[in-house]
Amino acid sequence: MLIHTHIRMPQSPKRPKTAGERRARIETILKVLDERYPNVVCALHHENAWQLLAATILSAQCTDVLVNKVTPGLFRKYPLIEDFANVSHAELANDIRSTGFFNNKAKSLIGAAQTLLRDFGGEVPTNMEQLLTVPGAARKTANVVLGSGFGIAAGVVVDTHVQRIATRLDLTKQNTPEKIEKDLMKIIPQDRWILFSHQIIHHGRSLCPARKPKCSECPLDSVCYAKDKSY
Repeated sequence: MLIHTHIRMPQSPKRPKTAGERRARIETILKVLDERYPNVVCALHHENAWQLLAATILSAQCTDVLVNKVTPGLFRKYPLIEDFANVSHAELANDIRSTGFFNNKAKSLIGAAQTLLRDFGGEVPTNMEQLLTVPGAARKTANVVLGSGFGIAAGVVVDTHVQRIATRLDLTKQNTPEKIEKDLMKIIPQDRWILFSHQIIHHGRSLCPARKPKCSECPLDSVCYAKDKSY
C-alpha cells in the first residue's frame, strides 16, 4: 500500500521588477517580522550604557548567552567605570577568559574606560563620531550602544545573522558589514533600524541558522530567494 505524504516544495517567489514592487516586498518582510518578533530587544543584559558597551565588546566571537553569564560577576567586582580604568590587564583578562580573545578584550575594556573618563566625563557619548573614538567601539558596537542604550537610530547593526539573512533575502549584494549596512539603511525606514536588527538576529537564531535553516517553518519563505532552502 502506498502512503502519500505531503512534502512542502521550495517556494520560488517572483522577483519584484518595479520600485513599487520592491517597496511592497520590504513592507511584507517588515510586517512578517513584526508578527513573529513583536517586542524583541537586545539579548545582552545591562543596566546602563557603559555595561552595554562592555558587554558588546565581550560579545565579539562569543555568544550572548556566555557573555550574560560572565557580566553579572564582572560588574559586581568592577561596579564603576573607574574600576575598569584602574584594574591590571592581567587580572581583567583572567576575569573574562571564558569569553575568548580575552587579552584583546581586556585591553579594549580598560582603554574604553580610560577614554570615557578622560574625554567624556565618564559618560558614554551619544553620537557615532565620538563613540567611534572609544577603544573597542567599532561601528557595529557603536550601533548596538546607541540603539539599545539610548534609542538612537544612527545605523543598522550588522552582525553575522544580519549579514547572512540580508543576503538570503536579497536585501544586499555586498559582502562587508559596512556596505551591507548602507544598503539596509537605504531600504529600511530609519524608525525601524533598531528593531529590524533585533528581529533579524532573533530570526537567525530561531529559524534561519547558518546550517539547515528551517524553511518549512519560516514565515518569510514566500519572499526568500535563497538557493539552499531545506524542507
